[in-house]
Amino acid sequence: MIDLNQYLDPVCLDKPEVEHLAGSAAFPHNVVVNTGNMPLDDLSGYSVALLGVPDDRCSSNKGAMYAPDAIRKNLYSFSRLPGKMKITDLGNLKTGTSFEDTLAGLRDVIIQLLAQDVVPVIIGGTSALMPAIDRCISSLRQPWSLVSVDSRLDFTAEKRPVDSLNWMNDMIYRSGNRLSHLSAIGHQTYLTDQQVVNRFNRRHYEMMRIGEVRAAVHETEPLFRDATAALFDIGSVRQADAPGTILPSANGFYGEEICLLARYAGLSDNLKILALTEVNPMYDNRFQTSHLAAQMIWFFLEGFSQKQYELPYISDQMNNRFTRYHVTLSDLEGEAIFIKSIITERWWIEIRDADGEPHYLACSYDDYLMANRDQVPGRWTRAMLRFGH
Repeated sequence: MIDLNQYLDPVCLDKPEVEHLAGSAAFPHNVVVNTGNMPLDDLSGYSVALLGVPDDRCSSNKGAMYAPDAIRKNLYSFSRLPGKMKITDLGNLKTGTSFEDTLAGLRDVIIQLLAQDVVPVIIGGTSALMPAIDRCISSLRQPWSLVSVDSRLDFTAEKRPVDSLNWMNDMIYRSGNRLSHLSAIGHQTYLTDQQVVNRFNRRHYEMMRIGEVRAAVHETEPLFRDATAALFDIGSVRQADAPGTILPSANGFYGEEICLLARYAGLSDNLKILALTEVNPMYDNRFQTSHLAAQMIWFFLEGFSQKQYELPYISDQMNNRFTRYHVTLSDLEGEAIFIKSIITERWWIEIRDADGEPHYLACSYDDYLMANRDQVPGRWTRAMLRFGH
């Protein structure tokens, strides 16, 4: 077990000039902060750890290294969270001599946190940090899935060193990786190579353009519920709401929408890692982007505090928490089994792999209605293809 203090620079923030909320009403009431005078020795009992990574190498977004403290300063001005969830702010990861050193250090810290059942909230920095997450989870020899919220698909057809615009190449094709599924939310067609979209479709990844999300934002919730890790690139937000990034777009998510997606991530049973990247205070307007990024983290944590762990109990057919619905589809042999939680009203589909073992795919009420119209939900079809059916 490593000594995390050797990897971290403690939190060091100036006292705000204006404090709208103070004392027990403010966000710091929820957080135990790693300071130079009070280093953290024991993470037992903590649910979430904030971790800044001030490194913008392997990226054209120079200035993103200043984002962690800018976001943290805004976050600490918000109100306290409900409940008694224990949060720690670990401070910032020490920058390595090389970018690979930073990735190695981030990997070590994430492994330590996951081993103690602590969910890291990584405040970047840039998306070039994402390979550290892959190397961490893959080293545990566990299949995992990722949700990426971005206006672009960070994948390139040509071979080149890994950077913030092609990190998906390394994650998908690196030897030894355990990435089993990818969901891309919010990409914009005019910013996306159609050949990359076709390639992702052939791999049966989930793809939701921003227009599809806006028409049915609730359809993204099952994607977060099945994900191991989630990445939020601030470039997915429209420039009017988040100007502080190197590649802004006139269109994108509204601030309220991106905060809702962050809350979905917090509610997820399965999510173990959250990363927020590409915020650049040097391009910001009166800290507008840093403030929105802090709101996203707050809504993630608020959702986390309301989390209901249901997946461990879903296979128990005698559990009165769930209702099972059997639907006959003409295009399928046998029945489709939908499962609804009585408490949260969330839905799942039961899928069996080639060995007959059941798996539970998060879905929506709309998927159930589609099956009742004798239509096979696309979410189900793609999952069956991934399972080799």
